[in-house]
Amino acid sequence: MPEIPELEAIRGFFTEHAAGHRIAAAAVRIPHVFRTPAQEFRELTGDALGPVRRHGKFLLFSLESGRVLAINPMLTGRFQFVAPQTKLRAKTCLVLELEGGHSLRYSDERLMGKLYLVPADGLANIPGWEDNGPDLLDPALTEDEWVARLKKYRGQVKKVLTNAEFVQGIGNAYSDEILWEARINPYTPRTQLSEDGLRRLYRAARAVMEWATPLVRDAMVKDGVLDYEERRDFMRVHRLGGQPCPRCGSAISEISANQRITSFCRTCQPELPA
Repeated sequence: MPEIPELEAIRGFFTEHAAGHRIAAAAVRIPHVFRTPAQEFRELTGDALGPVRRHGKFLLFSLESGRVLAINPMLTGRFQFVAPQTKLRAKTCLVLELEGGHSLRYSDERLMGKLYLVPADGLANIPGWEDNGPDLLDPALTEDEWVARLKKYRGQVKKVLTNAEFVQGIGNAYSDEILWEARINPYTPRTQLSEDGLRRLYRAARAVMEWATPLVRDAMVKDGVLDYEERRDFMRVHRLGGQPCPRCGSAISEISANQRITSFCRTCQPELPA
């Protein structure tokens, strides 16, 4: 599932390479993922792309017409910016042929993503938009605000970090990295964390995103072409069960529950006394 580093890398790439380009043709190939009538997407022809923003796990493509193309790729949504003659991926849902000779594509193996076309002031009409918390990288989310929000939640700390009502943009993979960075066991009840622990989590979350984003971009962008496949071979603990912890050398533990894998170091991230 794309999380902040992947989406930030894609956002930056499209703002640099696609903004200002006019849409020469728009093809809706698999209507299942479109939450706005597919015909409205076909009418994007002639519109022009502007800067791309990100909010939580949404990419927001601004358009010259004043509308926004909002895409939540969910689990298997993938983006491409390739030459028009490049072979289409299976389950390619949307193709925007841009003047200047590039094709912006969205594919989705499980067809779980959600695509909306809304007025610039209509993002609140997207289901759940106003129910969720702030984006992790929102400048208004200060360390003090993070702590105040976090204290409202109970349950295991990893589940809180991945709860979009608390904060948006953190998923299963990067929550493992954040907790490892902060030296906090993922199964620790939030109520057992000290004030220092809550603040370490904030600093770890910001540090992990800053560290990972350029690594992700280097992996997905080659010679001005973006062809996103999920690559996380740079991670320190996530999905590395049995391998040595890069900090202490102990074997990384991996637990699967509820179709979610949690990876952590029992030495660096010990359980707190009950």
